[in-house]
Amino acid sequence: MVVAIQRGTGKLLLPDERSSEVRMGFREDAPRAVIEQSQREELLSVVAAVSDSNPFWQAKFRQAGWSGATEVIAAIQDGAEIGALPLCTKAELVADQEETGPYGTNLTVPLEEFHRLHQTSGTTGQPLRWLDSPANWERILGAWAQIFRIAGVKSSDRFCFPFSFGPFIGFWAAFEGAVRAGHLCLSGGGMSSEMRLRVIEKNMATVVCCTPTYALRLAEVACAKGLNLVDGPVRMLIVAGEPGGSVPAIRSAIEEAWGARVIDHWGMTETGPAAVECAECPGGMHVLETECIAEVLDLETLEPVTTNQTGELVLTTLGRVDSPVLRFRTGDLVEKREGQCACGRSLLWLPGGIKGRTDEMITIRGNNLFPSSLEALLREIPGIVEFRVTVRSEHAMDQVVIEVEPDGKVEPESLVSHVVQRCAEQWGFRVEVVAVETESLPRFEMKGRRFVRVDDRKRETDQ
Repeated sequence: MVVAIQRGTGKLLLPDERSSEVRMGFREDAPRAVIEQSQREELLSVVAAVSDSNPFWQAKFRQAGWSGATEVIAAIQDGAEIGALPLCTKAELVADQEETGPYGTNLTVPLEEFHRLHQTSGTTGQPLRWLDSPANWERILGAWAQIFRIAGVKSSDRFCFPFSFGPFIGFWAAFEGAVRAGHLCLSGGGMSSEMRLRVIEKNMATVVCCTPTYALRLAEVACAKGLNLVDGPVRMLIVAGEPGGSVPAIRSAIEEAWGARVIDHWGMTETGPAAVECAECPGGMHVLETECIAEVLDLETLEPVTTNQTGELVLTTLGRVDSPVLRFRTGDLVEKREGQCACGRSLLWLPGGIKGRTDEMITIRGNNLFPSSLEALLREIPGIVEFRVTVRSEHAMDQVVIEVEPDGKVEPESLVSHVVQRCAEQWGFRVEVVAVETESLPRFEMKGRRFVRVDDRKRETDQ
């Protein structure tokens, strides 16, 4: 039996008594007090539901010393609130699916009630499968309606989605959400980059949804084919899937190539759509606190950071009750900023968006470096069409080799010297830089995989 909490009373409700207001959330422009009160009430609803019928969370709660919904709710109402709940990691969810395949035990309703399956890309480990029920999916579509409002999408906009429409969640929900909102939506699966550009041009698409990597790749193809994107119909690109949309050098490169505004968006298979940049304040993202409770925790103490400090983003989903995550460690580093935005919303704002991932940090001669920082620097250097960074672990130290693909307008030797000099100026150490032939580095339609880690000790063992 799945239960809910009645707003303002804390009363447990049976399924046929549940308020549609609880299931469908509230608008993103609500006052802060309304946001926080609604979050508390929806959290109690989620906890009650999973305590009653979700084996994964029942086991987590037993490990924490609670035997049922009453004890869990008492714990989170006793001043500590969400901080009393145990943290959850992707590794736990993957292990659960390996033990109880193929979908694991994080299911609040019977398996036959789920109708959508997506999976993670597997870029940071074993792919994770995720099921969504119709109720989950409705909530996700509602989140995309908020994203479109925050981004400044117009009723007259036409969308193009140049991605594969494969098993990854990608922009599946964005496509359905835009269709529901009455927009003409062009699916770009199974096409070459040139074909997608022609579809955008001929159908006068005004909004493109893709990764930052693929926005730059489309611009590269357009240049090679003599297509003028700046004078084309696209006025906005909603980008997601990797850091970049909020990185000044990357967003500037995209906006200059397209003559259009970049709107950064962030979400995960496990959480659904969770953050987006508002039209009024470039270079950061609002967390959709209508759909989740966000915490930013210190990496060492796992305690909340203060305003303007950086930590790991931890999310608890509120509307995806049938396959939820509570206090999920996303692995993404963000800066916490509170207060009302120029757009008038009081949603948590993340300046600079996603700054990097906790599992991608490399240490070079005592300097901690994230791939997004290195990419930002390389994007500022004229003449680089594409690049690849290989990190080798040698004697407990990371060594970096950067391959750069010149655009044909600069001398390779000069470009190499420039990159070496800029890295030395930025971080105080010298890196090995190699110029490679034109079109020799891979191009990407989805997430860019420009950073390759090689453990020489493991390689020697494998040999």
